[in-house]
Amino acid sequence: MNERLNPGQMRTPTEIREESEDVGRNASGNPTMGDIINRRYSRRGFLGGSLAVAAIGATVSPMALLAAGEAKAQAAAGSRFSFDEVVAGVDPQHHVADGYDADILIRWGDKVFADSPDFDPMNQTADAQARQFGYNNDYIGFAPLEDSPGHGLLLVNHEYTNAELMFPGFATVRDGKVELGDYTKELVDIEMAAHGGTILELRRNADGKWQPAPDGTMNRRITVSTEMQLSGPVAGHNRVKTNADPSGTKVLGTLNNCAGGVTPWGTYLMAEENFHGYFSGELPADHAEAANYKRVGVPAGWYQWAKFHDRFDVAKEPNEANRFGWIVEVDPRDPNSVPKKRTALGRFKHEGCETIVNGDGRVVSYSGDDERFDYVYKFVSNATFNPGDRAANMDILDDGTLYVARFNEDGSLDWMPLVHGEGPLTAENGFADQAAVLIEARRAGDALGATKMDRPEDVQPNTSTGKVYVMLTNNTKREEADAANPRAKNAFGHIIEITETDGDFAATKSSWEILLKCGDPKVAEVGATFSPATSENGWFGMPDNAAIDAEGRLWVSTDGNNQADTGRTDGLWAIDTEGEARGTSKLFFRVPVGAEMCGPLFTPDGETLFLAVQHPGDAGQATFEAPATRWPDFDDAMPVRPAVVMVTKQGGGKIG
Repeated sequence: MNERLNPGQMRTPTEIREESEDVGRNASGNPTMGDIINRRYSRRGFLGGSLAVAAIGATVSPMALLAAGEAKAQAAAGSRFSFDEVVAGVDPQHHVADGYDADILIRWGDKVFADSPDFDPMNQTADAQARQFGYNNDYIGFAPLEDSPGHGLLLVNHEYTNAELMFPGFATVRDGKVELGDYTKELVDIEMAAHGGTILELRRNADGKWQPAPDGTMNRRITVSTEMQLSGPVAGHNRVKTNADPSGTKVLGTLNNCAGGVTPWGTYLMAEENFHGYFSGELPADHAEAANYKRVGVPAGWYQWAKFHDRFDVAKEPNEANRFGWIVEVDPRDPNSVPKKRTALGRFKHEGCETIVNGDGRVVSYSGDDERFDYVYKFVSNATFNPGDRAANMDILDDGTLYVARFNEDGSLDWMPLVHGEGPLTAENGFADQAAVLIEARRAGDALGATKMDRPEDVQPNTSTGKVYVMLTNNTKREEADAANPRAKNAFGHIIEITETDGDFAATKSSWEILLKCGDPKVAEVGATFSPATSENGWFGMPDNAAIDAEGRLWVSTDGNNQADTGRTDGLWAIDTEGEARGTSKLFFRVPVGAEMCGPLFTPDGETLFLAVQHPGDAGQATFEAPATRWPDFDDAMPVRPAVVMVTKQGGGKIG
């Protein structure tokens, strides 16, 4: 997901990543994923996809070329997806495959409650924003309600804010850069109210499409000011106590909620990702938290919140940053419930938390730590899921084992437990207790020898196949390059497929394979490995979020495609993972210029797809007055607005 911009230093999302996404400074000697892929695949002389076809065409006979063409035709015929592709490109609109409708469901500033004020972009207030749909919608979840098949809850994260696009007259362009103005407490409080999440009741109309129900009794806004509880092994620990909360159990709010998940018992999981960017100030070099904060990049000072709220100044509240970077669980059916930060799942820059019931009844969740050279994790509960007693499952995520992944050269994978007293996780190595292991999960992963990854984002299990898909967005700072592995400067990312042994998602020994190396297959040095049946529109770079639909098929959304790097916007691609069509990708939806594609989420019947279009118009020297597009309103009186899109098939039926 996008890094936040420092005032006076506005750059494109790609430039921000290039400069600052390794702020956590993983200095361990653990092998990187590049090292492992290099050693594994250099022995195979591996070529794939269109790159292989190009190589064949340059060196072998017409008969071999004919065979390659037949393989391409067989792959295309074997695809499980039947839609006609969208044409890749860049323009102010969104685009969906022919035969589908893509309707705007809800936008930044829209009413969440019947009595919410109308959106007035020229006269925004924190009180109004706290009752309106928040900014930069990211993860989307859906929780069906039993009273009616046409009734459900939409669950949406609001990751961060773009002040230059939100506030009139606040940003100017000078010497080719966008510079922000001076913050006031009111502007900061609006930003804080625009973070968090929205729970919104949906009902199906006569046309079979979902629409918001502002009068819904379960509607809720969650913000940086919502009271929450720390639960699990870290609750009450000295390292999470503050002046405002000497108990170490109560936290105000959640922030930078990127992807997330919905549990089998219908609760909403909000993943806290780049929490480091909200803290300012300076700790003494000998402070007890100095090494911990350096490993996660605190403080980064992207926001000016510390000017008006002391808790975001590490010099004044040195423990506050330990209270962020967790998974937050919310009961969406009870608007008065207190969200809980489940500390047993570890503290790092979580990208998502996809949770499933294992064959033995235990609950397993996966999460990536979205930074260059960081790790992939999973959590396995001790208790088992009780399908007949929702209340019995409500604290199941407080007790279990967190594991970190080590990917081995031979294609095996070790899930290593982060348990105090085991291996190097001892007091002698700076881990005083289990709370310390979880607060400093990154450093625990360092000590265990976890594999440094290329920005692990969504980690999506597929219960129908026993596979798990890891989205690795990119890592241009990886230096280990050689002739056999031209991906040292990994600009376009890749997707790893994990096979959990015997379909046991709680297994501690698994295997892995590369599903795709992304990028333009026509450019040989990129080394992309899409199937030869993938069209010019079908390839992509920078995989980010993923979803498994009702048919068990993989869909991938992206973050970072743009005119300069790939000649296309971000979007949603359907990817075959089985049979002759394996590795074939097709473009289904693309976002307007400057936007990132988030979500995606299918309803259980597979007939509705929800997509989150984040930071549209954020391209070039974009400001409130001059965004790159005025999507979705295309009204000069309205700013560009992040929004949730609802996709349905014309005439009804399953998506794809």
